Amino acid sequence: MPSDEELMKRVANGHVAAFDELVCRHQHSVWSTACRFTADPVEAEDLAQETFLRVLRAASRYRPTGDFRSYLLRILGRLCLDRSRKKGPVYGHEVPDCGDPSPSPAEQLEAARRGDQVRGALASLPGNQRMAIILKYYEDMNYAQIAGIMGVSEKAIERLLDRGREGLRRRLGAS
Repeated sequence: MPSDEELMKRVANGHVAAFDELVCRHQHSVWSTACRFTADPVEAEDLAQETFLRVLRAASRYRPTGDFRSYLLRILGRLCLDRSRKKGPVYGHEVPDCGDPSPSPAEQLEAARRGDQVRGALASLPGNQRMAIILKYYEDMNYAQIAGIMGVSEKAIERLLDRGREGLRRRLGAS
């Protein structure tokens, strides 16, 4: 199975099937990250498509200096943050469920209730804090990866995560 970096080389040479493979490998992660950021599945789909279009357009300039997933999420992160600056924060009670449902109906109900609270609190954070929280806790990335994606230092990521967690604690009423 070819690596993502090898597939990007093929995409640069015009191999559409290689691009299709990259999209298949990463579409769920890109969409779910965008959905968590925007709290809107339709807008998340638009952001995911734009991300992959930018990857396709930049294929000839791509140089595998890091892992492809970080490169992909850097593009998505910038698109999400640009969207956040243009549209402002997302607020409201109608936050879609972008995660997997719990097994039992009672667990589903409680998880949905708590999930709505968490997504609402997450949506109230400034865009850069929200993106750092999503990459850390939903995409399971380390500080160095997040810093690379967001184009800031690891210390800045540490501060963003601290402020983001504090904002979530205040909004959720946790101590």
